[in-house]
Amino acid sequence: MKNDLSNELFSTKAALLKALDRYTEQNFNSVPAVGGWTGGQVAEHVFLSASGVADALYGSVKLADRDPEQHIKLLGDIFLNFDMKLKSPDFIVPSDKPKEKKVLISSLGEVFDRIILAAESNDLDVICTMFEMPTLGMLSKKEFIWFTIVHTKRHIHQLNNILDHIKNYK
Repeated sequence: MKNDLSNELFSTKAALLKALDRYTEQNFNSVPAVGGWTGGQVAEHVFLSASGVADALYGSVKLADRDPEQHIKLLGDIFLNFDMKLKSPDFIVPSDKPKEKKVLISSLGEVFDRIILAAESNDLDVICTMFEMPTLGMLSKKEFIWFTIVHTKRHIHQLNNILDHIKNYK
């Protein structure tokens, strides 16, 4: 599964960067007519989330006292259900300040590379202890990596929808 996870991370990173590349510097900070976050805010949110995951993957751990894949299906069911509206925890809510597209793309590439390296070189069956996922508690490295994949896919979908709304209402 380790190789599958790193491959999935790599393709998710590529899809994210492709979705962000579709934005211009001008529309990156445009609020869609339907309201909600800008493309830049979504990118910042994904960066904040992925940075927290990267920190957890390289932080303190303990041996698993449960199946290290226990929450994988649930994470996919939650984050890949595009009909369900989710509320972001405050610590990864993006700011209202304008974002620089190139800076965020570079930062996202770097943080995904850190996570890919962890997926390829770490024991993924241990439990990360420096951070608890809201409602789920402490996750294994494998679960944190899967969270990053499905969370990012959710926001790739959102980025594409935002850009479609911006283009259709101008």
